[in-house]
Amino acid sequence: MNNTAPKKTQRKISLTEKVIASLRSEIEGGNLTPGTKLPTEPALTEKFGVSRTVIREAIAALKADGLLEPRQGAGVFVLAPSPRKLSGSIFAVDYAQISDVLEILELRMAVEIEAAGLACARSSVAQQAKIYEALQEMTDQVEKGSPAEKADYEFHRAIADATNNRRYGEFLEYLGDKTIPRAQLRRKPAEAADQAAYMAKILTEHHRIYDAIATRDSEKARQAMRDHLSQSQARYQSLLRQR
Repeated sequence: MNNTAPKKTQRKISLTEKVIASLRSEIEGGNLTPGTKLPTEPALTEKFGVSRTVIREAIAALKADGLLEPRQGAGVFVLAPSPRKLSGSIFAVDYAQISDVLEILELRMAVEIEAAGLACARSSVAQQAKIYEALQEMTDQVEKGSPAEKADYEFHRAIADATNNRRYGEFLEYLGDKTIPRAQLRRKPAEAADQAAYMAKILTEHHRIYDAIATRDSEKARQAMRDHLSQSQARYQSLLRQR
């Protein structure tokens, strides 16, 4: 009998994230001082062995974080890292920095994927009903075109509670509105059609999570939660390209 446990699939770090981390380290470590002109795209492409698209996405991310500043006709220059106006909590998020949101999403993945699996095995009928009620409220809000962040949070919180391990619920309680940061990063009203499609996609992802939990398919529930949070990461990464 083979008792070898299946290996968990780890999220692969993208080339863009690697370049961002490297440049951030050079800036915050003082190797690239404020006022220094960043090397050209071809030079960075050669240095990191990546495409120009990756370099442009990394520069956009660091620009959004206030570490780089493009100057018309002169190039891209390094800015002094600003001290973050945050509390000492690891759960504090500066919404002006999309990288903060991405870090919280990565942290959530480490907790919520397993929570979805545990909810399949441990949830009571009443707890499953609470997850369903939150999903229905979210569906109603999306159909009305109203903000659904509160119902979205309650959905994830209900899953955490359904693990019957109070630490999962406490984790999401500590995160609070940082769990669902759409309100802080809401799209422009002119993009209403895109927003409707965006919310419909998110709703479909939530239905998949619920369906897996309702049928007590732990592996499918973990995968559905992984897919949902991975898609959220991709959506916020795309915002970097719009800045």
